[in-house]
Formats: sequence, structure tokens, C-alpha cells
Amino acid sequence: MKNKIIGFMAPGEVELKDWPIEEPGTGEVLVKLACSTISSGTERANLIGEVNVDVFGQDTVAHFPRYCGYSSAGTVVKVGAGVCSVQPGDRVALSWSVHAAYCTLPESNVHKLISDTISFREAALLHISTFPLAAIRKCRLELGESALVMGLGVLGIMAVSLLKTAGAVPIVAVDPVAERREKALKFGADYALDPFAEGFAEKVRAVTDGGANVAIEVTGNGGGLNGALDCMRKYGRVALLGCTRHSDFSVDYYKKVHGPGITLIGAHTLARPEVESYPGYWTTHDDVMAVQRLIVHGRLNLERMIDEVHSSAQAVGVYRRLANETSFPLVQFDWSEV
Repeated sequence: MKNKIIGFMAPGEVELKDWPIEEPGTGEVLVKLACSTISSGTERANLIGEVNVDVFGQDTVAHFPRYCGYSSAGTVVKVGAGVCSVQPGDRVALSWSVHAAYCTLPESNVHKLISDTISFREAALLHISTFPLAAIRKCRLELGESALVMGLGVLGIMAVSLLKTAGAVPIVAVDPVAERREKALKFGADYALDPFAEGFAEKVRAVTDGGANVAIEVTGNGGGLNGALDCMRKYGRVALLGCTRHSDFSVDYYKKVHGPGITLIGAHTLARPEVESYPGYWTTHDDVMAVQRLIVHGRLNLERMIDEVHSSAQAVGVYRRLANETSFPLVQFDWSEV
């Protein structure tokens, strides 16, 4: 068996390199990947050398090499001592993996697929789908409440689809890129608006009969947060799902948060329980299993969201696009030929 891995060797420098296959130790699982998903926001930040990509870190220097690709799927090859939830030959989705032909991970990061009807491509979206799902849970969305999604990248489109499944109505999808707005309408948005259009906030308030009850902010920038706050109903809840890596913006908290009683919710995906779920706060594994059930029972379709699939050999060109394109599609790498 030969292994390959995609690495960011320096800012803007990408390499598909040979990499050793790690034998699984106690509590670990070795998986041959079928495909892996690019998380464009996180991977762009890593690629260009953002310093504070680790929300819990204190580094002031960008360290390389870096390895991304945390949402993937494949087949179990070997298991270490003590592993009981999967066995060789099982089809699985992975959490916190990397873009590589073979990955060795803790058993807790390996989720057995519950049905052969879930393709590897769709399974490679399961982990990343838990990000917006956790944000929606934390907002305690109730059936029939209105919702706003600010930013329509990978996470935003998934948030729109999950909100529809959860019974939000109407759903307002927001992005300056027309193609993204069109995609959001296909996946459940009732309205798709340009945040820079004249009268944007007034339009949102009009179609939601006074403002959104819930907002999922996915842009990760101050302008997006300010724009979402302008659209909220009194006592609304705003989940900060996008990673706001820069603090060079201000919010009129008295007018936009304090006065109307808005709740701001930190929705980083690591801000969740590791072992046991409870209302509003589910573990990653439980969320992965929940999304699988939604797929199997026809309530959700993630595979239709995929825009492009490329071989790992095309990684350099793909990441060149990621660094330079303002609107990057949902892209996966196919590892079947490695």
C-alpha cells in the first residue's frame, strides 16, 4: 500500500507528497479514503497562512506544513485493540481526517454508515454537515420560525437545507454572489437576497413579518454580523458559525443586541460535548448519525450540493483556484486511484 497526502508547505504552496501509513494502535482505525471534502473557508485560511486558525491557540506565527481535509469517507482496512464499533470492510465517514489516501484515526472519529444507499461522496459531507446542524440546535429553532442564513458557501447551503428540514419558514438566504443565491433557492430558501442591495434589511423584515427569529452567520466577517443583526426580530438568536478571525470591526451592541434582546451564540463546532448529548448540544457522532437518518429517510440530500470532483493529482490547481476565486464551489477529492 502506498499513501499520498496533500500538504500546504508554505503560504500558497501545495504539494501532493508520499506519506507513511500509520498502523492503528489501541483504540485506532486505519481507513482507505474514497473521497474527501474541501472546507473552503478553513482551508483558504490555512493555505494563505492565517495565524489564528486555531480558535483555542495562542500562536502569533503561522506554522507550516499544514494538513487539512477534516470531512471524508472510506473503508476500514484495520482496527487496533479495543475497537468495537467498526471492523475491516465497513464503510465509514470520518471526522477530523486529512486529505490523504489512508488515514489512521481514533475510533471516536470513525462513524459507520447505516445504509449502502449513502454514497461515499455524500458520506464525505457528513462531518461538515454537523457544523451548521449544531448552530441550528443551539438557536433552539422552533417549527414555523423564520430564519436568515448570512453567507452561502458550503456551510451556508447546508444550513439552508437543514433549516428547511427543521421546519423554518420563511428561510432567507443572503450572499452577494448571484450563483450562490440561485443554488440556495434550489436547496430550500424561500428568498435569496443580495446584502449590498438598497433596502436589504427592510426587505428581510418585510418577508419575515418583522425580522428573523434565527440567523446563522457564516461569513466570518464583521460586515456579515452587522448585516444579520439589522434583520433580527426582537429576542432573536444569532449563531456565529463563521470563523471571525479578525477583530477590526465594531458593533453597536446597545442598539443591535442589548436593546432588542438579541442572543449571540458561539457556534464553533468544537464547542460541543465530547461524550454525551443533551438538548441543544449534541456530540459530533450523534449529529453524524442524525444526518444519516435524515438522508436514508429522504428528508435531506447532501450529494446534490457537490459541484466538482477532482483527483488528488489535481490538488495544486484546485488550491490555486481556492486562493484566488472569490466564490469557490463545493469540491471533493477522489482517492480511488491512489
